[in-house]
Amino acid sequence: MIIHTHAYARAGLIGNPSDGYFGKTISVIVQNYKAEVICYESPRLEIRPQHSDRLVFERLDDLVDDVYVNGYYGGVRLIKATIKRFHDYCREHGQMLPPWQFTIEYRTDIPIRVGLAGSSGIITAVMRALMKFFQIDIPKPELPGVILSVELDELGISAGLQDRVIQIYEGAVFMDFDREHLETKGHGIYESLDPSNLPPLFVAYHSHLSEGTEVTHNSLRDRWNREEKQVVEAMGQFADLAERCRELIQSGRGEEIAPLMNDNFNLRASLVQISPGNQMLIDIARRYGCAVKFAGSGGAVIGVYDGDPARLRRMRQDYEAFGAELIEPQIGDCS
Repeated sequence: MIIHTHAYARAGLIGNPSDGYFGKTISVIVQNYKAEVICYESPRLEIRPQHSDRLVFERLDDLVDDVYVNGYYGGVRLIKATIKRFHDYCREHGQMLPPWQFTIEYRTDIPIRVGLAGSSGIITAVMRALMKFFQIDIPKPELPGVILSVELDELGISAGLQDRVIQIYEGAVFMDFDREHLETKGHGIYESLDPSNLPPLFVAYHSHLSEGTEVTHNSLRDRWNREEKQVVEAMGQFADLAERCRELIQSGRGEEIAPLMNDNFNLRASLVQISPGNQMLIDIARRYGCAVKFAGSGGAVIGVYDGDPARLRRMRQDYEAFGAELIEPQIGDCS
């Protein structure tokens, strides 16, 4: 039996980065890009690398370009960490795995390290494949936390639950990471929203502005742990923006969320330094009167526009002149 699984890219609509700090967020799936995994029984356990894992280059410039896009690591370490975490989860829950060996192949077109959840997309797709291969069921609300633990516990990468929740639930989801609920239930409160109530959206990203999630989260984590007043108060403000956005979407007033998205970026900029390139991703959209914020940790933005195709076309041209790409996210329905 050959198992095929996938996980889509995602964009944080509002509230991030409070998902790692007991806050609230809304995220949308981006079906334009996905990580795909093929898993099948084999004599030995094998992980087959894809192009981003290559170690042979035609010239030095090729290696440098590859590092800009993919960082110093491809997907193999993510897959190894996911397999180990899956094994440990099963052991912790008294589920003995049969002695079946398997091969995993993967490919992804999710832009890496630009805040579109490329790494968690690979992990999610692998976890789904392992669950199917070994016929193990991990409860849906619990699964994002298991996936997050791959990066937190196995790889030491600071991140939040948001990416994993939306990649499991898909569509558009409001997430409440209430501390008491997380500590007692082991997961947040997740509520699917009707994507048809969202305003016209766009996503723009620049592959050479890639910045791993740890760059933002590690700094904020230290400040949060020190109970720095500015950071603690900001996380509450991010959560409030997400709550207000949820109410507007639920009431069919999605076109009114634009100012909240601008407020989200402005609040973030008051906490951490924004690089000139990432600021340009914001400034291009704002020149066209669009509300815009980071889709994740940097390298990609999500924005609201008025639905005018001509405006979107001109804005796309400006992004392309800057070396960035603009897409209209395909969100689809919730799973």
